[in-house]
Amino acid sequence: MAIGVGVIGAGTVGGGVIETLLGNRAVIGERLGADVSLVHVADMRPEAFEAFELGGVTVSEDARALIADPKVDVVCELIGGLEPARTFILEALGAGKSVVTANKMLLAHHAPELTEAAVANGVELRYEAAVAGGIPIIKSLREGLAANRFECVYGILNGTCNYILSRMTYEGLEFGEVLRQAMELGFAETPPDLDIEGHDTAHKCQIVASLCFSTEVALDEIHVEGVTKVTGADVAYAREMGYVIKLLAVVRDVNGDIEARVHPTLVPEAHLLASVRNEFNAVYVEGDVAGATLYYGRGAGRRPTASAVVSDIVDIARRDGAPPPRPFVYAEKRTVRNIGQHVGRYYLRLTTLDKPGVLGSVCTILGNHGVSIASCIQKEEHEERPVHVVLMTHETVEASLRAALAEIDRLEFIREDTHALRVIQE
Repeated sequence: MAIGVGVIGAGTVGGGVIETLLGNRAVIGERLGADVSLVHVADMRPEAFEAFELGGVTVSEDARALIADPKVDVVCELIGGLEPARTFILEALGAGKSVVTANKMLLAHHAPELTEAAVANGVELRYEAAVAGGIPIIKSLREGLAANRFECVYGILNGTCNYILSRMTYEGLEFGEVLRQAMELGFAETPPDLDIEGHDTAHKCQIVASLCFSTEVALDEIHVEGVTKVTGADVAYAREMGYVIKLLAVVRDVNGDIEARVHPTLVPEAHLLASVRNEFNAVYVEGDVAGATLYYGRGAGRRPTASAVVSDIVDIARRDGAPPPRPFVYAEKRTVRNIGQHVGRYYLRLTTLDKPGVLGSVCTILGNHGVSIASCIQKEEHEERPVHVVLMTHETVEASLRAALAEIDRLEFIREDTHALRVIQE
């Protein structure tokens, strides 16, 4: 059996796929028992082909020529973004070609439409590379853990944010300084908003939530906060209390409803996720049968992402004409809980003048809203300049906490809006 592969996009990820298919063709063939060959590459930039030895491979500047090529059995869409990627995938599926994509943004916006197109045409749509790069988390959720009801998934899914928070934690640097260095080193995109504001992680969170609970989760139902408001002081206070701060995608089953949210989170230093540093990703999964499992590795980059793309190609080849699985299964209609319904513990950093009665007034307001304090830190004392008061709450309802903070932030001695961070639920 022979499988012909076409790659749309010869950039970072596409280039990695091209190199892997050419360089590891024999290894892939031995493991699969079939020949997987690169037969066509399309890119609008003719200079992109110069980086590869493409003898015997058709090259074109037109993706539609690749889709129409009868030698192409599997189309790899690796250009990213919403359009023209969506159109190319729909045309490839309509032409009876299976598709592999790394496009988490497209899936987060259009997975139901793409799923129906794949099913209607009897072909596959696979997307292992869309979440956590070289970590086989999609396969694990769909296959390895298929017997489980998922209780929670916590994911460090953005290498840029984890790199920034790691250096803030272990080198004592501030956010702006690390972000600038990350951009210079190529760890952060220019501009970096998609990463640092949490939206890249939200795309992946949406995919994971839809998979775990076999339900359609709308992207705008996911609460999203980035890391731009996390300060060096927050990192230091968290460590003093035995925590590190991570940007997490959180997916949880709460009495039949779903929590799907993205935000900086305090993680105990003893937790498996706390040790994940720099640009690495990790996904922590709890199932009712398997218990807790952890998946760790490089979440982005040319070679790790290419590994995931090629794994999907191999899975398509292994099917060998058998009925294709649905990309997503929407078997249930489940409610995504509003963030105001969240119940958990919180870290609070108040910036206040050092006046008598400050803590008493704050605690009174919190108590009036049903929020109780577990611990308090106030290390600085200075009558002339604002100081930090750091509180850790017991479990409380977020809507009640937010109402209390709105009242607290109106007090005359409060100098900045109170910074609140959620604590991971164990």
